[in-house]
Amino acid sequence: MTRTKKIYDQYQKALGTDLWSAQYEKMQEQLRKLKDINHMLKKEIRQRIGEDLNELSIDHLRDLEQNMSEALNGVRGRKYHVIKTQIDIYKKKVRSLEERQGNLWMEYVRSLEERHRNLWMEYEARLEDPQYGLVDSEGDYESAAALVNGVSNLYICIPPAPRAAPPPAPPPAS
Repeated sequence: MTRTKKIYDQYQKALGTDLWSAQYEKMQEQLRKLKDINHMLKKEIRQRIGEDLNELSIDHLRDLEQNMSEALNGVRGRKYHVIKTQIDIYKKKVRSLEERQGNLWMEYVRSLEERHRNLWMEYEARLEDPQYGLVDSEGDYESAAALVNGVSNLYICIPPAPRAAPPPAPPPAS
């Protein structure tokens, strides 16, 4: 035994009273009340799942039905709220993705336009640079020079010469 407990025991013997009995009785009463509440809650749970309904009066059955209906409405309300919140979140996500897709599409179009502009400027520069042999000869295609892969090639196209008229027949001999 500890020293403090011995002191309490000696004090109780000297006075002839029990210091803990009042506290013990309060705890016993509280335990009994908690057991009663527990018993009532278990009975209510059994009634809500459809057991032990025989001993209930019509009024109690109506009350039970009303309580269950209110509980069901509460559950539905919470569930609808959760679903509505999720729908709103997904709508925001869809709008965000659509906006991002639009931005990406515009960026893609701009890059294509820029590439097209660059290619067009490169083409025009080659037209003006004689190194590439792009010469406007106004329909005279007798010769053309080309630079392919850095190698100069000369292509000559000579159209066939027009056929000459047959020589005139010699004059008759006389």
